[in-house]
Amino acid sequence: MVQEKITLPVKRTDHAADVPLPRYMTEGAAGMDLYAAVDGEKKIKPGEIALIPSGLMAAVPPGYELQIRPRSGLAAKNGIGILNSPGTIDSDYRGEIKVILINLGSDPITIRRCDRIAQVVLCPVLRAVMIEVAELPSSRRSEGGFGHTGKA
Repeated sequence: MVQEKITLPVKRTDHAADVPLPRYMTEGAAGMDLYAAVDGEKKIKPGEIALIPSGLMAAVPPGYELQIRPRSGLAAKNGIGILNSPGTIDSDYRGEIKVILINLGSDPITIRRCDRIAQVVLCPVLRAVMIEVAELPSSRRSEGGFGHTGKA
């Protein structure tokens, strides 16, 4: 099945002329790798949060969002995550895309210019209209919350 392709206009910031554009690394990849546009390098100590610039701005089409997601390799090997995962880039935002990395590992990590730091996934967005009701329809789960189905 051929998937529909959406045009996503992007603009590099002045400080990112050499930073690669995000791209899919395999034919079946859902996300494009996003690169760091740091000056030189940025060390992130254990427990530290760092805002890493991508050097890109995007015009996300109406009805879509860009989700910024962690890279599994950085998470598994170094304990690096994205604090507000997934981050959302709204269709009306035109500023630089930045990634909030957190070092949950036990060792410092160094992010260098043009390192792959996150994935970008273009996702459709449905807009809800909230309507207040006196009662909600019943469900089998009802109000069962965290842990209601037992352990493991």
